[in-house]
This record gives sequence, structure tokens and C-alpha cells, in this order.
Amino acid sequence: MKKYLPILAIFFAAILWSFDGFLRQELYNIPSLLLVTLEHVAGALIFLPFLLRGKKEISTIDQRSWSSIIWISVFGGLLGLFFYTKALSYINYIDLSVVVLLQKFQPLFAILLAAVVLKEHITKRFLLLAAMALTGGYFVTFGLNPIASGDDKTLIAALLALLAAFSWGSSTVLGKHALKSLSFPLVTALRLSITAVIATVVLIGFRGLSDISQLTFTQWKIILLIVFTTGSVALFIYYYGLKHVQASHSSIYELFWPLSAVVIDWLIRGRVLSPVQFAGGIVLIASIFLLTSEQQKSDGNPIKK
Repeated sequence: MKKYLPILAIFFAAILWSFDGFLRQELYNIPSLLLVTLEHVAGALIFLPFLLRGKKEISTIDQRSWSSIIWISVFGGLLGLFFYTKALSYINYIDLSVVVLLQKFQPLFAILLAAVVLKEHITKRFLLLAAMALTGGYFVTFGLNPIASGDDKTLIAALLALLAAFSWGSSTVLGKHALKSLSFPLVTALRLSITAVIATVVLIGFRGLSDISQLTFTQWKIILLIVFTTGSVALFIYYYGLKHVQASHSSIYELFWPLSAVVIDWLIRGRVLSPVQFAGGIVLIASIFLLTSEQQKSDGNPIKK
């Protein structure tokens, strides 16, 4: 059972991220940069003990690992979350499930980068299963409908979601590189801290600090709820899983996110899956199960027992 814990950790993080979209849409009227900054500052403070405890480990970080950490802090932390949050703010023009699935095209970026950067072995069978998972995820979210109807703001929101896909997809690969030599608590703490500093500087540059005074008590509660569940804590759990799983495989396991998001949407908002969505869900789950078996047979980086 222990060897499956990393995969289960990624699944659990995916479930938390499914709730994240609902929480962020409640904050659609807050500037996206302000929201990203506040949650990273709070997360950095929570994980500060890991940062202080890892001083000796930090002194051993080489230039390439620092480059990876900076990349995931800027693209995975600041830009990826900014694009995703901004896309969700178009609540009247694009559905939550559309944003969730579009940014889940990140496996296409992650698989390519994993092969180039990490030299991971990508088999034809893996690519076939990846295509099946992507197809299943598409039908779970959209059914037989097209991605966008052509409305300008809908297209802008879709583009923002795709930019988040690139940011997070590339960060999965570079995050995996950093985790090869560093502990996952330290990588989590470094990413949150560096992102918090950069986001704060950018926010000051755009003179956005004054917007903090406009936040209501309810909005502060939701922000803190994000930090302690779907934000920093989910990231900590995810990095535990990513440390023991290939980056390319991790991105596919994360496709559990759109499936769970649709299920939660049904439970919370009463939206029932159509037969096409249900069929897509079966394809998605079957692909993930087969990929789990593929993970154990992989030569590149088997799950550590």
C-alpha cells in the first residue's frame, strides 16, 4: 500500500483543487494579483519553519536547482495561479469546468518537457493512454460541445486557462527536477516564499496594496480557507507525490481534477452528468488505472517503496 501513497497524494490534491475553483469564483471581484499575493504570503508564513529548518539543505543547492525553483515560483506560483484566477473571474462568460479542463492540457507541455529536460522514457503505450485520458477528460467537461462559442471574453478566459496550462505543465517538470535533490517540504516552502516576495513587489509596483482595505471579513475567511486547504496545503501534498512519481505520469494523474470537479459541481449545484460525460469519466478513470500499472513497470523512475 505504501508504494501507492504518492499516487493517492496526487489524487487527493486534485480533489482539493476541484473545490479551489468554487472558492476562487466567490472572490471574482478581487484583483487576481492581490489574491495571488495574499495567499502566497500567508502560505509562506505557515511553511516558514520548514524554510528555517532547511538552512543547511539550502546551502547545498546548485545553480540548476535554483533555476528550477525560480521557474516554479514565477510560472507555477505567480503566473500560473494568476492566469487561472483571472480566467475564473470571467464567471459570467465561461463555465468553471471549461477553465478546469483547458488548463489541464498541461500534460501536453509536461510530457514534452519531461522528455527533453529530464530525459524520461516515454513509451508509445504511455502516449496512447495519455491521449485516452485527455479525450476522456474533454468529454467529462464538455460533452459534445465545442470549447468556446466565439464570444470575445470567453476566448480571453480560455486563453488565460491555456497560459495557466503551460505555466503549470512546465512547473511540473522543473519541480520534479528540484525534488530530485531536495526534500518536498523545503521545495514547498521555497516556492511559496519566493512567489510571495515577487508577487508583493509586483503588487507594490502596480499600486495594488490599497485594495487590501476594501476586503470584507467574508472574503478574508475564504482566502484563509484556500490557503489551509486548496492552496498551500494542497501544494505540500502534491509535492510529496511528485517527488516519487515521474513528472509526465503525475500530469496525467492530475486529470482526476476535471472529473472530480464535475462530480462536485453535480453535488453542490445539482448539475447531472450527461451520458457522454459519464462515458468520458469511465475512459478517464480507466486510463489513470492503466497508467498506474505503467508507472510500476517504467525504467525511468519507479515508485520508491
